[in-house]
Amino acid sequence: MRIEKIRRRVAAVIAASIVSVFAMGAPPLNAQTKAKTDASCCGAKKPGAAAKKATAKFAARADALLGIAPASKGEWGLLILDAESGERLYEQNADKYFVPASNMKLFTTALALAKLGPEYRFHTTLETREAISSEGVLGGDLVLVGRGDPNLSNRKFPYELKEEFDGLPEKALADLADAVAAKGVKEISGDIIGDDSYFPRERYPNGWEIDDMVWEYGAAISAVVVDDNTVALTLTPGEQSGGAVQAAVAPATPDFTVENNVTTSAADVKSDLTLTREPGSNLVVVKGSLPAKSAPRKLVLAIEEPAQHAAVLLKRLLEERGIKVAGVARARHDHAEPAGDPVVLAEHVSVPLGDALKLINKISQNLHTEMLLRTVARQNGPWATPDDLMKVPADFYAAAGIAAGDVIQADASGLSRHDLVTPRAIVTLLSYAQKQSWFATYYASLPVAGIDGTLEDRMKNTLAAGRIHAKTGSVEHVRTLSGFAETPSERRLIFSFLSNNQGGKSHEAADALTGLCVAMLEEFNVTPPKRAPERKHSK
Repeated sequence: MRIEKIRRRVAAVIAASIVSVFAMGAPPLNAQTKAKTDASCCGAKKPGAAAKKATAKFAARADALLGIAPASKGEWGLLILDAESGERLYEQNADKYFVPASNMKLFTTALALAKLGPEYRFHTTLETREAISSEGVLGGDLVLVGRGDPNLSNRKFPYELKEEFDGLPEKALADLADAVAAKGVKEISGDIIGDDSYFPRERYPNGWEIDDMVWEYGAAISAVVVDDNTVALTLTPGEQSGGAVQAAVAPATPDFTVENNVTTSAADVKSDLTLTREPGSNLVVVKGSLPAKSAPRKLVLAIEEPAQHAAVLLKRLLEERGIKVAGVARARHDHAEPAGDPVVLAEHVSVPLGDALKLINKISQNLHTEMLLRTVARQNGPWATPDDLMKVPADFYAAAGIAAGDVIQADASGLSRHDLVTPRAIVTLLSYAQKQSWFATYYASLPVAGIDGTLEDRMKNTLAAGRIHAKTGSVEHVRTLSGFAETPSERRLIFSFLSNNQGGKSHEAADALTGLCVAMLEEFNVTPPKRAPERKHSK
């Protein structure tokens, strides 16, 4: 439903709703009335008399938007705050739990900036414990040691408006292989090892689903991440109906084999593809049809054993450079290290965390977010259990003023269906973030409505375009949006709009979120109130 239609539909009910709100002296329809909301959330103030009319107008529009099926069948939590004064402008179910989807990334990226800083860099090394002979023979293993760099790939940085690439997906590994060749290494007598022991082994957090693990958004977690731990399966149809469909995997991997049961259909027949991979199986089965002469279809699939995959890639790249490898490619997951001090033959230093974080929030990259939480945790050494890992952010949340129990966390990215947060927790986090030295980096990482990232194609040709800087969230039956709104009068608002149990088509919940954003910008477009100066008390 487009915003113009929404406006026409709600116009008839706004006036009556405003009268009802003032006559009753009550909060907006469906808004929370729990006593604790008066004193909670970032030192927020109650709406002043001048704001009540704007609040009532917004309440009427929100009730109309969310009272229409299918949006009305789901659950909604809303909270809007004035960023400068802390005044609460509107709330509905602000202390109720919601599955946040990728709004969880707001917490993890803030944690990473607070604990690591925008200039933090990841270091990935090629190490050995043996000498290189005068003939160029490395007399032992060559080890790729990962430490959580999410961007061992071919991405261009800094991120500007869209994701860009340069060269082969394994470009970072190729650069490391070049460095080894430059050292004069001609032969390696041992194995090529992918070492991801920097993080305790836990490939999939609690609450990720089986279907997630097949695709790029559910790639396995590892301290070694090469090209997002994915490969591309490209299906190329034939020129005529009935012809063979060619299947190619790049880069080549032993992680799985492909059973190709796809056929070429008539040119006017819509494509129909099904891909399955059983958990733990190395067999990917793809079946269905692609129309004749149509463009190749690329499916980005997740790797289940990232360290092994990286070792295989590195071995091939070394051999392509004329370096003979006598051993095999294998993974190392434990913390045990051989005797002797390692010698670093090559090193890859990442882009600054601020650049990596901007990519994460703009495109909503799950695996990269998981890297951030684990990197923060690893500063104090390995953790024993996944539950211990999820306790790591607790002190940060407390320092941000988030009430105990308002965040129940099962992963870092929000892909887990076991995550729960309240709208108040998100707004409190954002209120805290805007006072920190790293806020400019954080704010710049958020998608901008109608401009870039996951909001590039949303809210165009509305007042919200260019004015909503917010993180999207989407898993099945969940649509969320939280961040900052900049009104035409230069008033900044902090908001969290969370919806769960949405049974309609995905665009309907997204349209309701757009309607809420436009209503928020229009109804609260007033000169921002100033925070009253703090009184000094004599001792």
